[in-house]
Formats: sequence, structure tokens, C-alpha cells
Amino acid sequence: MLSRVSTPNYELTTHTLDNGLKVIVSEDRLAPVVAVNVWYDVGSRHETLGRTGFAHLFEHLMFQGSANVARGEHFALVNAAGGTLNGTTWCDRTNYYETLPSHHLATALWLEADRMGGLLEALDQDNLDNQRDVVKNEKRQTRDNQPYGSALDLLHELAYPPGHPYHHSTIGSMQDLDAAELVDARTFYSTWYAPDNASLAIVGDVDTDEALALADKYFGSIPAKGGFPEPPATDIPPRIGKEIRQTVQDRVPVPRAFVAYRTAPFGSTEFDAMQVAATVLGAGRGSRLYKTLVLDQQLMQPSEAIVESWPFIGGATLTIADLPAREGVAIERLENAYHEEVARVLEDLDDDELVRAKALLTSQWLHHLASVDGRADTFNQYATLLGDPRLVNDALPRVLAVTADQVREVVSEVMRVDNRVVLTFMPALTDEQEVAA
Repeated sequence: MLSRVSTPNYELTTHTLDNGLKVIVSEDRLAPVVAVNVWYDVGSRHETLGRTGFAHLFEHLMFQGSANVARGEHFALVNAAGGTLNGTTWCDRTNYYETLPSHHLATALWLEADRMGGLLEALDQDNLDNQRDVVKNEKRQTRDNQPYGSALDLLHELAYPPGHPYHHSTIGSMQDLDAAELVDARTFYSTWYAPDNASLAIVGDVDTDEALALADKYFGSIPAKGGFPEPPATDIPPRIGKEIRQTVQDRVPVPRAFVAYRTAPFGSTEFDAMQVAATVLGAGRGSRLYKTLVLDQQLMQPSEAIVESWPFIGGATLTIADLPAREGVAIERLENAYHEEVARVLEDLDDDELVRAKALLTSQWLHHLASVDGRADTFNQYATLLGDPRLVNDALPRVLAVTADQVREVVSEVMRVDNRVVLTFMPALTDEQEVAA
């Protein structure tokens, strides 16, 4: 059986510097490269009313120079060394990462340490105004002027009640960003960006003792902060309790429905079972939704990922089905066929489907962790969100241990009419169509 296959054990060591910085080192001598990855325990979930969008804004500001690094120099130094870099923000965290030839490890650590401890020296009104405009332009490109671009924000707003920290997405409110003053930005940085609120992962062609010595050399003098504020409460019922529907008329080519369900958070047994259920239903061309809705009934446009779960940790996360209709297909017909197929899992889930789903999840997991940068990021994910990077080694066995009964149970308990948000996009009528109507 697939659930009994040998799963890899990723070797790593964990250390904590005197200032509270968690350091994870994992040696991999297969190629002369190293990944340096920093997670800060701050995301949009930690923002307060009237100050949304700050975590994402700081992802941009962290590349605009620091005490000893000029604007644009962080990118230039890493690129000149033959490396790659970026940063991302999500609800529960912000991360920054570089992958470069291993003999440039000190460069990457120095760069990350300089902005962890010295950003305020470069954070001026010009930088704030410049990156605020960049974020606003990003919102226009990815949300306002993108077909279905408002879906992400609306799913947050509909699935989580006002006041819950997931009620808003990472892009935040443009009104909040416009109202932000330099003192607000400096306060946000001083509140959250500190070594005792961060995790550093170093993975690749390194010696553990040398890597730790370099980490202590560059990060050890940055003072701990302590006393971090509690993020807004995430207590929330595990189920929505009713069906919530909203229809959006927009400039979209075809109707499209998003069906979202509240699910137990990342790291829970229910989340593991939901991953398997989502894969059975809607991952890849072999999934039952693809075979039924795309191939057999030809109601839906081809999609490799129809059902997915978000790995949130704050009280409840979401499992979301994405259903773009084929041209000429009524969205009601597609949605009804989708619900019928979900219900059918309770009746005829077979072993072959379970084996296929677990094989696909295994392949995806091993592919992601095959690279040093994927491993570094995943170690930090488990360290920051679940408190222990070694839980990486339990993740795949937990998924492989999910039974058919658990899949049926999670579909029955989660994917139900009183626990779903149905967000439907419909093409807006043209002026000629409105006149004819």
C-alpha cells in the first residue's frame, strides 16, 4: 500500500541565538548552492483596524535599502553573485529568501541582517511614498483591472466575519495605506521586525558550525525586542452555519463560481484529510471533477487545480473550488453538477482514487522539497506556524495515513450547504444588451 512507503527524513539542526533568532541549518552537498530564507511571524492577520496592508507594504520596503545597503543594491548584489531572491506576504507570515552559490553565504546573511536591524535608517518619506504607489499599482493590475480579480478579497470578506483578522486580504485597504504616515510605518517595523520574531533557515552546501558562526556574526548583535502584541483574536466557529451567496456583474469573459468552505486550520488532522479529499475531487486530469465536469459533461473549462485548501492557522482556513464555465454553459448547471459530484464521494469513493490522490500528493511534496530553496522555506513554515521545523518529517506520513472513512467524513462535515460561500461572477451586460433588455 502507498501509505506504507518509506518517506524521507530531512536532517536539520535547530539553534536559538541569544537575541531569540531561531536558526535552522540543513546540509546538502549535492550542488554548490545555498538557500537563505527568513520568515517573520507577521502577516495581514496581525494588522489592526485602520492599518491594513502594512505587512505587504513592508515586503516592498524591505528591498528599498537599509543602514549599509542603498536602494536597489540588495537585488544588485545577489544578482551579481549569480543568485535569485524575492519576498512574499500572506495572512500569517512574511518571508524573504535568496538562493546563490554557497561561497556567497556571508553576503546573503549580511544583507538579511542589515535590513532586519537597520531598515529605519533608510525608511524615509520618499521610500514610503514610492512603495505605497507601487502597491496601489499592483492592486490595480492584480485586482481592479483583472478579470475575476476581486474574488480573493470577496472570499475573505464573505467567509470571515468583520473583525476577524482574515476578513481582509494581504493587499489591504488603499484608504488605510493613503492615510499612513511615516511614523505609522516606523512603528509597524519596530513592533514586528526583530530577531526574536523571526526564523532563519540555511540549507545547502554549508558546514553547520560555519553557518551558525556566520549567523551569529551578522545577526547576533541585533537586539531582541520581546513583548510582541497579541494579534487580533482568531476564535471562530469551525463552520459558517449557513450558505452565503453573492453574485458579481463584471467585465469577465464567462461565468465563474467559487465555492468556499471553512476547514480546520493547517496542521490539524481535518486539514490533512481535506487535502486528500481535495486531491480526489479536483487535482489534476485524473480527478473526478476533471473527468466529469471537463471531459464527460463538458461544462467546465480545463483546470489542473479545481479544489485547494489554504494553509492558514488562525482558527479556521478555507477549502475553495474554482469553477469556470465553458462558453455558453449556464453557471447554475455547472454548480449543480459540481455539488452532485461532491455528494457522490460519500457513496462510491474507491481505493484506486485514494491511491492516486496520495501518489499525487507524495510527488508534489517530494518535488517541492527536492530543491534547497523549497526545503528552507518549508522548514521555516513549520517553525513559524507550528513551532517546530522537524514536523516537516511528519507531514507526508500524516497525509498517507488518511483513510477512506476520514475522506468521506471530512466531505460530509465540511463540504455541506450550511458551510459554504458561493461567489459567482457573471459577464456584465453591454450597453446594447441593456437597451434590448
